[in-house]
Amino acid sequence: MGQRTKSRAGAVCRAMPRRQRLARHEQFLRMLCRVVIPRQGGKHLQAFDYVAAQTVDEAVSLLASKGAQARVLAGGTDLIVQLREGRRLLELVVDVKKIPEVNALSYNPQNGLQLGAAVPCHRIYGDAAIARTYPGLMDAFTLVGGTQIQGRASVGGNLCNSSPAADTTPTLIAHRAICVIAGPNGRREVPVEQFCTGPGRNVLGDGEFLVAFRIPAPPRNFGAHYLRFIPRNEMDIAVVGVGSSVVLGDDRAMVTDARIALGAVAPTPLLVEEAAAALRGKPISEATINQAAAAAQAAARPISDMRGTVEQRRHLVGVLTRRTLQGALARARGETLSHG
Repeated sequence: MGQRTKSRAGAVCRAMPRRQRLARHEQFLRMLCRVVIPRQGGKHLQAFDYVAAQTVDEAVSLLASKGAQARVLAGGTDLIVQLREGRRLLELVVDVKKIPEVNALSYNPQNGLQLGAAVPCHRIYGDAAIARTYPGLMDAFTLVGGTQIQGRASVGGNLCNSSPAADTTPTLIAHRAICVIAGPNGRREVPVEQFCTGPGRNVLGDGEFLVAFRIPAPPRNFGAHYLRFIPRNEMDIAVVGVGSSVVLGDDRAMVTDARIALGAVAPTPLLVEEAAAALRGKPISEATINQAAAAAQAAARPISDMRGTVEQRRHLVGVLTRRTLQGALARARGETLSHG
């Protein structure tokens, strides 16, 4: 690439060109560009290569070429902040927003919800059919940052950031979401509860990236609900988050299946099978809900930090488990429940 071409490509990468300018210089956007991001305080610069991949295979090849020094860019609401603060040093950033499969969003009663990993939150809750079918997901998706952030932030990015306090992960677990991962050895599927392996860590290997989620269609008499506790009214990190789902029998008096997932009380989000077992096959009652809440409290492994103590977090697990189960039961009976 000649010096003049590098200069023009770099200008496109550093600027926010208008639609017509993007179309005019589309050939340069696909070229390897060198991007420089000023780090926090303006004292340091971090340079990395940037490529806007067009296909899943191209993204995999690019990621594999740099291994741990490469990352995917979807919304960028976490990654760009980490780069600016110097918390992450990279050689290559691969933009996947131009890959059709990663931006796909569709629902039908047979196949459920197909959610591309780069789909921004506002597109999901802005789809009336999806929002109506999956209110338990909307509880969490509408909480990711503020309105501006939701214009770019993706559910896939929220999961790949792998924060134990992520709002979207417990409700994805409650809905039995499956992660579709592409890599040098082809594709594989991982239940969302197995995706995170520690704070900021997950199962993705070199050259792999999250392509999409597969979320089953809700069965009959299904209900789900997500709640979190935060010190402020909004735009804060969860001190505790709980996502619960239930399936009721035909008489809507017996729980036939349940899932309870916890956030911010362990190194990874937790699926608490003991809490679900306290509900399955039993009539709905305050006693069984309390048993499930006690099991969730027993499974929690919280720490004390600036946002909350061990004792507070364990108490909140019980409170939010009871409340999310009550909300999930209400939705399973066909009742309307507001988000949050």
